[in-house]
Amino acid sequence: MEHIIIAGIDGSAESLDAADWAAREALRRGLPLVLLHAGDEPESRTGLPELDAPAGRTGHALDRAARALAFAHPGLDISRRQMAGPPVAALLDVAASCETVVLGSRGFTGFAGFLVGSAALAVTAGATCPVVLVRAGERTEDEHWDSAAGPYRPVVLGIDLDHPCDELIEYAFEAAMARRAPLHVLHTWVFPLAPSGSAVDPEEEQLHHLAATLNPWRHKYADTEVAERAIHGRAAHHLLMASTKASLLIVGRRIPSGPRLGPVAHSVIHHSLCPVAVVPHA
Repeated sequence: MEHIIIAGIDGSAESLDAADWAAREALRRGLPLVLLHAGDEPESRTGLPELDAPAGRTGHALDRAARALAFAHPGLDISRRQMAGPPVAALLDVAASCETVVLGSRGFTGFAGFLVGSAALAVTAGATCPVVLVRAGERTEDEHWDSAAGPYRPVVLGIDLDHPCDELIEYAFEAAMARRAPLHVLHTWVFPLAPSGSAVDPEEEQLHHLAATLNPWRHKYADTEVAERAIHGRAAHHLLMASTKASLLIVGRRIPSGPRLGPVAHSVIHHSLCPVAVVPHA
């Protein structure tokens, strides 16, 4: 395991916005940042600048990104890495040995939400480390309540109590601790609320289960403020509502999960108003 954060760079504005978010996350966690570009370079140069320009485009994109981030974050350890081959394969390869991969969206497209490219979707669905998707135009101040110097907005964790896992919960607590932000934990359920023969209030039962799941983590991260909610309804809807006031939204993805994301993760990465971390877990 390399204790690094990887930001995918393709020269686009959205990848640079994602790389800036990755730089801030690396500083928060005290980790180096690696800017990665994947793709095959032309095998030969002609000596003609107008024809050889694409051959140097990769290096220029990485250089520009590194210079901009070094200027904006002078205390950050930044390096560059070029990998040959298809971008998805390269990103999945590095994801096997790093802490987090950060990728960008392509901007807002109205009712369709934020357009997430096929490569980003494939990496998010197949990576063995957390993948953070950052919308185009994400700014430093978007993570804070009042200004870039103000307190962080909450970190929101969506949890399925039928399949709780340590990797997902730990990632959320670490993210909240790094920001000195509160952690809001949200669990939803959809079974009917019609009266039954049981005297147990289903909401109270879910809240009790949620509190019991979080108690060991509350003790481990005693300085982190935690608030939990158990709500009847669809997970994606309530998580997207929570994203409007969050600095980071965290959801899980079970592995192995096949080539596609589940419906909740798919919905939130396309519509969330804050960065989304998808954390793989058994």
